[in-house]
Amino acid sequence: MNVSQGVVHPVEAPPRLQTEGAGNMLLPRVRMKDLQGMPGTVGGVFLRFSQLLFAVVALSVMATITDFASVTAFCYLVAATGLQSMWSLALAIVDIYALLIGRHLQNYRAVSLFSVGDGVTSTLTFAAACASAGITVLIGNDLGACANDHCTRYETAIAMAFLSWFTALPSFLFNFWSLASR
Repeated sequence: MNVSQGVVHPVEAPPRLQTEGAGNMLLPRVRMKDLQGMPGTVGGVFLRFSQLLFAVVALSVMATITDFASVTAFCYLVAATGLQSMWSLALAIVDIYALLIGRHLQNYRAVSLFSVGDGVTSTLTFAAACASAGITVLIGNDLGACANDHCTRYETAIAMAFLSWFTALPSFLFNFWSLASR
């Protein structure tokens, strides 16, 4: 004798509304997953291309100066902006791919990688820009040795590095916030 057994499928109860003081209803908390600037959004692509643009301009300006290699801080700036530009280009490609196929980049491992990478590259870029700015002030103001308009080019490259860091910081903060809010 075949007797079918009844199967109970659990159903989640709708969230209960909380009341506030005089009967005002509070709605349940909603988590915003796709803030502009997070990976896989149009704002994220914009931030990545801004980082890439500023880092490439800083790298290009420093490469046009023939004697930048004589100062360690300027070599560090070239290395940091080179790393920043490669990182930003790679993540811009990932963001565009995610937008094209309609996927959300909210995987824990991916967000962890993005957060650590953004934190490292933005810290390196900031440190290199600060070190180079200090050397430029030393050369220009203290030593008075700004020859052949190098100080203006140094300052341009440093400003672009600071702008690259300034656009990398929101990417790091959005990724870190997304990671911490899980």
